Amino acid sequence: MARDIDDLPKNAANYTALTPLWFLDRAATVHPDRRSLVHGAVAFTWRQTYQRCRRLASALSRRSVGLGSTVAVIAPNVPALFEAHFGVPMAGAVVNCVNIRLNAPTVAFLLGHSSSAVIMVDQEFFPLAEEALKILAEKSDKNYKPPLLIVIADENCDPRTLKYALGKGAIEYEKFLETGDPEFAWKPPEDEWQSITLGYTSGTTASPKGVVLSHRGAYLMSVSGPLVWGMNEGAIYLWTLPMFHCNGWCFTWSLAALCGTSICLRQVTAETVYSAIAKYGVTHFCAAPVVLNTIVNAAAEETILPLPHTVHVMTAGAAPPPSVLFAMSQKGFRVTHTYGLSETYGPSTICAWKPEWDSLPPEQQARLNARQGVRYTALEGLDVVSTQDMKPVPADGKTVGEIVMRGNAIMKGYLKNPKANEETFAGGWFHSGDLGVKHPDGYIEIKDRSKDIIISGGENISSVEVENILYSHPAILEVSVVARPDVRWGESPCAFVTPKPGADKSDERRLAEDIMKFCREKMPAYWVPKSVIFGPLPKTATGKIQKHVLRAKAKEMGPVKYSKL
Repeated sequence: MARDIDDLPKNAANYTALTPLWFLDRAATVHPDRRSLVHGAVAFTWRQTYQRCRRLASALSRRSVGLGSTVAVIAPNVPALFEAHFGVPMAGAVVNCVNIRLNAPTVAFLLGHSSSAVIMVDQEFFPLAEEALKILAEKSDKNYKPPLLIVIADENCDPRTLKYALGKGAIEYEKFLETGDPEFAWKPPEDEWQSITLGYTSGTTASPKGVVLSHRGAYLMSVSGPLVWGMNEGAIYLWTLPMFHCNGWCFTWSLAALCGTSICLRQVTAETVYSAIAKYGVTHFCAAPVVLNTIVNAAAEETILPLPHTVHVMTAGAAPPPSVLFAMSQKGFRVTHTYGLSETYGPSTICAWKPEWDSLPPEQQARLNARQGVRYTALEGLDVVSTQDMKPVPADGKTVGEIVMRGNAIMKGYLKNPKANEETFAGGWFHSGDLGVKHPDGYIEIKDRSKDIIISGGENISSVEVENILYSHPAILEVSVVARPDVRWGESPCAFVTPKPGADKSDERRLAEDIMKFCREKMPAYWVPKSVIFGPLPKTATGKIQKHVLRAKAKEMGPVKYSKL
């Protein structure tokens, strides 16, 4: 048997578990007085951020929250959410960032499934957490122990919501930090395969997809992202992308590695983006195409143009229309297009720009840049394979197959869901469920979402889940929900409905409004169909609804004009 040239072993001096937590220690050493975070009138330095994260880790440890525990955070982009990405794993626990747009029953399910021991919640979302905990308590057995509740105060919010939360027995986040030691001697994980975060991609009770990520993967991806993007040391990064989306695509940790500055944004509007660029000298931000669309179509009084310098933008979440890419570059933004999933730590493929494209007409550049591209440095395998036999499809830009990946950028798996793990890792590859083609230059491009996912404003909506709720409406016999182009959100749900024979069909408009009102009470606002169309549904010989026919019909109807959420 062949052997290496030596038999030198790993030891404490030459081998340590990879974790992004050391980046924070280094940032506090190298740039203790550089600004780490800015949130309105509040600003911290790297020294302060490190102390605050150690306080958080210490305070959690003192309450026996450590290895094997999960801490849920329900918050928009505020400093506490950034701090949780370090403080929680420094205590040995796992951080679970909850999407603030979910409704209470879904949040209750996620909190229960993840057995969260602590819930940190922004004051604005305290009622959501309270309602979710009530549902959870009702569904749990008599041994149920409610989680420790911490409320994050924000002076930009109504003080009454904070008062209410404190009255309900929640601990204020700053007070909680005071119980911790700023010099806490945190310990890195012994094993880099240890979990660092948990994030849910879908709230279905039948098959919960709680994506578990490791310290190793988080380390590699938080270094890989800036590397492929060409992000510089000391970058000034604007948090337009929610940190609860795949841990802010790992940029929470990247910013510590780069000793950069985070500019927090509670509310993302074109005006806040332009003013942050002017006020703070923002160099980089990430956003779903829907946000790019808002920036491009902003009224003149909301913009500050020309830009003071080139601003680098990374986009992912849905394929950005070439027209939007073109308009962004006209305004001085340099857009990098990436693609990925929660299961791949966020973006893991990039449409790597080639210098020879610079001389092409702008429209052609935009078309090339609309492709999902090639693998990140930290992703070892990317291919498009036949859904029949998993053989790679020819690189002809025409043959459709499933996009598959493998390597260090892939999640550990779904929490407590062996069946889903078996399916998703079949054949030694991660199955994205996205259908695409491979171009002659090796770049991949998505053609369709195989699971009928609707991507609205960068948020995934499962059409099946919306249909399931619609089916409970008294007037609905049959329903199929598909994506319809939407001027504001990229796409939004469109419901094709066959009413029951006894239903009052005389006033279709009133019935449609009634259906939407019903939806608003039963599902997150962004799931609610923006259009309802009545009539019989097209079916196959075996009685299956032909979604592709409906999708084509929805496309034909043209985009939903500017819709308020």
